[in-house]
Amino acid sequence: MSARVVSLPDVAPRPRRVAVGTFDGVHLGHREVIRGADTVVTFDPHPVTVVHPAAAPKLLTTVARKAELVAAMGVEELVVVPFDAAYAARSAQSFVDDVLVARLCATDVSVGENFRFGHRAQGDADLLRADGRFSTRVVELLEIHGEIVSSSHIRGLIAGGAVSYAATLLGEPFLLAGAVVHGDEVGRELGYPTANLVPDAALAVPGHGVYAGRAELDDGREHAAAVSIGVRPTFDSGRGELVEAFLLDWEGDLYGRVLRLRFLERLRGERRFDSADALVDQMHRDVEQARVVAVS
Repeated sequence: MSARVVSLPDVAPRPRRVAVGTFDGVHLGHREVIRGADTVVTFDPHPVTVVHPAAAPKLLTTVARKAELVAAMGVEELVVVPFDAAYAARSAQSFVDDVLVARLCATDVSVGENFRFGHRAQGDADLLRADGRFSTRVVELLEIHGEIVSSSHIRGLIAGGAVSYAATLLGEPFLLAGAVVHGDEVGRELGYPTANLVPDAALAVPGHGVYAGRAELDDGREHAAAVSIGVRPTFDSGRGELVEAFLLDWEGDLYGRVLRLRFLERLRGERRFDSADALVDQMHRDVEQARVVAVS
């Protein structure tokens, strides 16, 4: 189930309890901001992609994934602001007047304490609080284990393979989805046929290594999975980065189907093996360890 996704220009007027933010990852801190809202307002593409392209982050969630995550919190509608250079040049007061009040008819506005908006990020929580046309709720940054929960911190954890701790901050396992494509069938030849996904260059991907996870098929069925991410250093394939998932207790053709992978735990780093036999022995251990993690 997903929240209804509506582009800002297509929004129908009605009173709304609004949470505003980029909300990449919809992590535990974001969820405190969103709590009690019936509408979430987000931006696409990510504002940094427009304002400072060289610093554009790898995204934790697509718009569609955000819609799923906020729906689980009772949010009815995900309003997407098409963000471009012209929009970035709008004043903070224009965002309040034209978007929050005139377009969204906001009665309540919830933001994180570090939320900034408008040209040169001149708008802040104080500007919202000073407006008497709606009530404003400002949520303090969330700390867990003495660290601020933030999308950038979670991206770093995922890039480093710390998917278990990332899941703690996200509130659920990191998810990567994509259509299964044809590969070199090396895994099949080794006795472990894998479903191959080519990661979207705009999205965050766990660091190279082998992971225990769960794979969800497009029919809703789930299987424990051992997932390898990397460039296959044992074989000179010439391919770039690949995501290869071996679904435990599964037989069938997955080509062209969408697979959703939830990452539970990193089992080991990527390694080069002296022989295919040595690799197969390690793959057997990986699969058994993945079964223990993903089924428990």
